Amino acid sequence: MGQFLSGAWALLLGILLLMLGNGMHGTLLGIRGEIEGFSTTQMSYVMSAYFVGFLGGSKLTPEMIRRVGHVRVFAALASFISACLILFPVVSDPWAWVAIRVVIGFCFSGVYVTAEGWLNNAASNETRGQALSFYMIVQMLGIIAAQGILVLGDPSGFVLFVIPSVLISISFAPILLSVVPTPAFEQSKNMGFRDLWNVSPLGFVGTVLLGGMFAAQFGMAAVFATEIGMTIPQISLFVAMIYVGAVVTQFPIGWLSDRMDRRLLILLVSVGAIFGGFAGMIDLDNFTLLLVAAFVLGGTTNPLYSLLLAHTNDFVSHDEMAGTSGALLFLNGVGAITGPIVIGWSMNLYGPIAYFGYMVALMMLLAAYASYRMAIRAAPSVEETGSYAALAPTFSPIALEVAQIASEEASEDDNER
Repeated sequence: MGQFLSGAWALLLGILLLMLGNGMHGTLLGIRGEIEGFSTTQMSYVMSAYFVGFLGGSKLTPEMIRRVGHVRVFAALASFISACLILFPVVSDPWAWVAIRVVIGFCFSGVYVTAEGWLNNAASNETRGQALSFYMIVQMLGIIAAQGILVLGDPSGFVLFVIPSVLISISFAPILLSVVPTPAFEQSKNMGFRDLWNVSPLGFVGTVLLGGMFAAQFGMAAVFATEIGMTIPQISLFVAMIYVGAVVTQFPIGWLSDRMDRRLLILLVSVGAIFGGFAGMIDLDNFTLLLVAAFVLGGTTNPLYSLLLAHTNDFVSHDEMAGTSGALLFLNGVGAITGPIVIGWSMNLYGPIAYFGYMVALMMLLAAYASYRMAIRAAPSVEETGSYAALAPTFSPIALEVAQIASEEASEDDNER
């Protein structure tokens, strides 16, 4: 592992700087939108636009890399991100923000595809699973740390938009000067949505619902916090607690996943998320209770993505896993696109409490459907299931393929023993 870190530290540092910029700008927009007088509905479109671009980038970037190479794609997309970030305070129009967010989402998706290709190339067979874990932790730490930077400036000014732009620009240096481009990767075998439904209805439904949850946390948390009158430090801490929860619980839930019926664990984790949502609804003026709710929701819903992927992969062959992961990623993106719009509409009708109400409703649906699937389909034995890999909804198809390779290698090692 030390050899991997010595060769990949620059890549991980660059990813950390990228996530500092991304995590900071997402929360900042929720605050600045209120200052600009944008409605909740308008901000929901702004937040949804990121996921529209992200989904497009995950589809088109591999072809861009094949045509011009990793280095050029990374440099071009990261440059666009840096430029777009400083346009937000210049153009105070919600529809302009929507367009900018589509571009940023597209570019970040492409940057992740490129960086994760390098990550795969830097890891050996023995370190691939650990490398993916390091990558996820670096991503989460970047988003958490980004929330602390927000308290250093005035969100009504220009400086807080310049900082993430500079962070993104600086991230070029350690990555482009230190890593070797990977060979062009082959297109994975696709998995059709009908086939995916036949293989794992729970994976299909759960991933769409979870996309809506992720959009609520990554896109609308700051909008909600602003609506109820939180201060800037409170908003930063509230958003950070979502990702602290994700880091703390990811690996314990993964440990359980390899030792019990995954559908039961999906049910239990969904119920935990329901209680977290209800905790947030009890008293919107109780900041401590809101922090607990954020921690529980982040700590339950983020590992659910990995759980659903692992559960679905239990029913497909190894050569179908990459295509399955790509289909699930697309479904997650569909849920993420619609999520902010539904939340914005609900908050307009019922007030800020609908933010938690929306998440409770999604997790109730997932818990109910998991119970139904347990009643009509027998679970595979624990010995027949694959290994759990800690993944985040922000990962590209490349990282999902890295996880697939690591899972196959872990299974082969277990069989050899």
